Amino acid sequence: MTYTRVCALADIEEPGALHVEVDDVPIAVVRSDGELYAVQDICSHADIPLSEGDVDGSTIECWLHGSRFDLRTGKPTGPPAIIAVPVYPVRVDGDDVYIDVTEEN
Repeated sequence: MTYTRVCALADIEEPGALHVEVDDVPIAVVRSDGELYAVQDICSHADIPLSEGDVDGSTIECWLHGSRFDLRTGKPTGPPAIIAVPVYPVRVDGDDVYIDVTEEN
């Protein structure tokens, strides 16, 4: 695993999402209920940044058409999306957040 520092923990609102890029991969780093998640920051339905959507528990909702995705698995939990988005391993070291984009979960 190759982890890359993407931000400070304080940079992510609770609940909320932050757009980052690692090796040209757009990532939404999401903080909710004390957990951190990392998913591809592109809705699989309409090419819209998920980081601009609403976070509720372990779900993020695309603001354009309302597609919802499980932040733990990337699987859609509400239409119109039917294709999952990639999720990535996240770890925190001190106050820093790291993501490994070389390994999708």
